[in-house]
Amino acid sequence: MTLDMYWKKTKKLIFNMRFSPIGIWGLMLGAFISCQPEARKNEAAEEKPVFELLEAKNTGIDFTNTLEYDNEFNVYRYRNYYNGGGVAIGDINNDSLPDIYFIANQKKNILYLNKGDFQFEDITAKAQVGGTRPWSTGVSMIDINADGFLDIYVCNSGDLNGENKQNELFINQKDSTFKEMAEAYNLDDKGFSTHASFFDYDKDGDLDVYIPNNSHKAIGGFDLKINQRNQRDVLGGDKLMENRNGKFVDVSEKAGIYGSVIGFGLGVTVGDVNNDGWEDIYVSNDFFERDYLYINNQDGTFSEQLENRIAATSVASMGADMADINNDGYNDIFVTEMLPSDYERLKTVTTFEDWNKYQLNVNSGYYHQFTRNTFQLNRGDDTFSEIGRLSGVEASDWSWGALIFDMDHDGLKDLFIANGVYQDLTDQDYLKYISSSEILKSMVSEDSVNYAKLIEIIPSNKVENHAYKNLGGLEFRKFKESGLLMESFSNGAAYGDLDNDGDLDLVVNNLNMESFVYKNTTMESGASHYLKFDLRGEGKNTLAIGSRIEVLPYSISLENQPVRGFQSSMDVRPNIGLPSNSPVSVKVTWPSGKITELQEVKVDQNLVLYEKDAEETFVNDKATAKKLFAELDFNLAYKHQENRFVDFDRDRLLNHMASTEGPKMAMADVNGDNRPDLFIGGAKGNAPSLFMGSETGFEIK
Repeated sequence: MTLDMYWKKTKKLIFNMRFSPIGIWGLMLGAFISCQPEARKNEAAEEKPVFELLEAKNTGIDFTNTLEYDNEFNVYRYRNYYNGGGVAIGDINNDSLPDIYFIANQKKNILYLNKGDFQFEDITAKAQVGGTRPWSTGVSMIDINADGFLDIYVCNSGDLNGENKQNELFINQKDSTFKEMAEAYNLDDKGFSTHASFFDYDKDGDLDVYIPNNSHKAIGGFDLKINQRNQRDVLGGDKLMENRNGKFVDVSEKAGIYGSVIGFGLGVTVGDVNNDGWEDIYVSNDFFERDYLYINNQDGTFSEQLENRIAATSVASMGADMADINNDGYNDIFVTEMLPSDYERLKTVTTFEDWNKYQLNVNSGYYHQFTRNTFQLNRGDDTFSEIGRLSGVEASDWSWGALIFDMDHDGLKDLFIANGVYQDLTDQDYLKYISSSEILKSMVSEDSVNYAKLIEIIPSNKVENHAYKNLGGLEFRKFKESGLLMESFSNGAAYGDLDNDGDLDLVVNNLNMESFVYKNTTMESGASHYLKFDLRGEGKNTLAIGSRIEVLPYSISLENQPVRGFQSSMDVRPNIGLPSNSPVSVKVTWPSGKITELQEVKVDQNLVLYEKDAEETFVNDKATAKKLFAELDFNLAYKHQENRFVDFDRDRLLNHMASTEGPKMAMADVNGDNRPDLFIGGAKGNAPSLFMGSETGFEIK
């Protein structure tokens, strides 16, 4: 990482606005609140949050992902220095109590054994899972050898000059100890890996894996006019590894997976986005490269379809999750970015590209990207609508892990976002200060850089984690009652039922501060209900990864995919919250395509289901369904030419351009021949067009 990268990031803010004094309004608001009835204040004081933060002295979990300064390895030498680590929840000894594995960047990773009642014991040394690499990132818990016990796969990165960043695979020895065997499985990848998602992409009954590798090249070293997406790179490229009898083989190129040096993958999210029964892949890329959406072709290959299905994405895409947020049966996709929700931080740390830079990126093949979280609503017709601003979740600050799950058991999935960066290199005051020639001279000499002094003055401000309650109708609001809105430096997060009471607890990995362990109190009210699933798959996919669960009459659907969010792995037992105790119907579509259907299922229980007991074969209803509209092969030789006028050149404060919205169209029979004719208006400088209907289509008049 060179200093030029950060000097070039210094830009003038588009808006030069000053804050308005708010003191008088604060006094008026305080007076108003103080005049409220005492009963209302007491009611608010007694309201219990959904999640209760547990203290380390009670749980035994005192984990902290601590970073210590190193002159040879720091944020100026490694751009992902403050990206933090992930966390995994899973039962490693089959006692029905989920255990917790924390990633530490510089120190040993830690495994905590769940002893019940939120009591945990550090068994890292005994289990031999601390790791030997200098910089760990993401973690996945999966039964990779189909022996019925969870194994642990750890991604490693950070070793800039050496070869000591191979990923590690800890194979469960069934006695609470593990053996590192990544090389034996050919999973000791030497790239700058961030995470790994295991799933059966080719439906052969075993688990394959997708590994996103973050580019090793400095951002300032790219010529953005030359798109290198199709040029494969050994270290910087993502990898799809096929499981061939326990040995994983790189099939990325054959399968249609990009593996280039401009891959800045920070998140990988797997799920079926088109309901064809085959799992697809969404990769969130940081910096200038656009995200990838790989559609499974059902023949061992994928087609990258993002530009055909999604209108716009986040610029600096980080964590992501995929789930059905409106109970229509289709998976939606949420991706985090760095747009602050707080006005002061918006003005001090955020810069926006101007129209010309945006157009250059689009014309260079990086697609339409914007500085905000994006929420892709699946329309069910192979396209998505971006509803982040409509739903009110577009701004959550420097966001990493994003998790979509039902926090309060009302039948609607809510949203949690882990936030914070320990030292904010995007702070505009800091960038302006260190870009002065006098300051540079004091910190940079001919043969050395005073990194300690450069880093010491970087602002460090905790940022509030965000939680949003799903109100239905695509509307979300800040979930203040969640108890999760803690100011912190949070990165990876995972949910799971740590005490087996039927609701989902939450664990958050923080940087340079103690981790968060939250107990969900939803089930304590007695008004909430659930169904938990213990799915037993056939063959080598013992956990039935990729299964789809549907619960009626609530139309709740859920996919069994433990790897989610940012560098993290969830409890492998799917848990569905239910708003009443009425019996429900359950449909499980297994990875093989078999179906299990259950009627009049009592709630508040753990269902153990076996794929071998399912008999029906999955039928792709989508492929046979008749569409309402069919495309006709009309002869309409027309292409609209838009005027090149740029509204922003005249008024820089516009939210969007209004002069290039395309042509108006009208259809009517203008010559009385009982055939519809078509009129299309033209942009400034281009004539309109009139097409007359004929037996073969339309002919221009």
